[in-house]
Amino acid sequence: MAEFALLCPGQGAQHAEMLALAADDSAASAFLNDCEQRGEFGMPLAQALHTPAHLFANRYAQPLIVAASLANFSAVRAHLPAIDLVAGYSIGEVTAQALAGACSWPAAVALARQRALAMESCCAADAPQAMLAVGGVAIAELAEFCRQQHSAIALAIITAENQAILAGPAAAIVRAELALQALPNRHLSLSTLPVHIASHTPLMSAATPLLAAALAQMTWHDSDVPVLAGLDGRISFVAAELQQNLLAQLSHTIRWHDCMDALNEAGVRVALELGPGAALSRMLRARHRHIAVRSVSEFRSIQGVAQWLQRQVAD
Repeated sequence: MAEFALLCPGQGAQHAEMLALAADDSAASAFLNDCEQRGEFGMPLAQALHTPAHLFANRYAQPLIVAASLANFSAVRAHLPAIDLVAGYSIGEVTAQALAGACSWPAAVALARQRALAMESCCAADAPQAMLAVGGVAIAELAEFCRQQHSAIALAIITAENQAILAGPAAAIVRAELALQALPNRHLSLSTLPVHIASHTPLMSAATPLLAAALAQMTWHDSDVPVLAGLDGRISFVAAELQQNLLAQLSHTIRWHDCMDALNEAGVRVALELGPGAALSRMLRARHRHIAVRSVSEFRSIQGVAQWLQRQVAD
């Protein structure tokens, strides 16, 4: 039975102070400094963190988020129980594979940067893209809505039976939002995400061979810990399958609700999200209330994380 799991977030919740906890750990600080020296952030780390336009730009955000999650893990590693399962949301799947031992940490951050650039190549300057979170609409109805739009809008991520993220050309997303607002639905919720690329849709298809070429230059191993595939919640160990999962999720829907159900079915009773943000914790808590889950981002100190984990493991 898998009792303890790590959750690795994607884009959307990054902020200027997201490395504050990791800064208290010498190994985490050394890792971040190494990433900076190798140019993985495209600029000095402090500049990236304190410039919102950079912090949410895809090419900087993806390597920053992977590095932040890995640094937070480094900071709390000594206080963790045995890790039974790892799951990553979007770019977080790269982080998850690194934590599971499938690749080195420097390779994961480098891959995140190359992944971001590959995805940006699918987005023309005169044709911006966008993502829209939709709640209160059944997935089947939302899928049919996308088909009726005839505008390359697609289901990018499914997080519940009535919650999903749509992605596509920015102009089409605006039209879709207006059309959804016109529906007779009192429970509708809409929120534009601070992500400016149509991740996990066919618009990213041209990024696949670019990422495959990057992966071919890197060393991947069978993982030491099972990793859930974002596409469907399957458990993966084998290096070739892990790489294929990363390639497939670029242009195909992520079924995060299936990943959360897989955590539950595996017997997970305690989970820790590595940050930045706490979105994965909130979603898992709402879907499977018996699983004790928090994010590193919710604590003021490493000791706070350690004390919470000790209480959960002791129960």
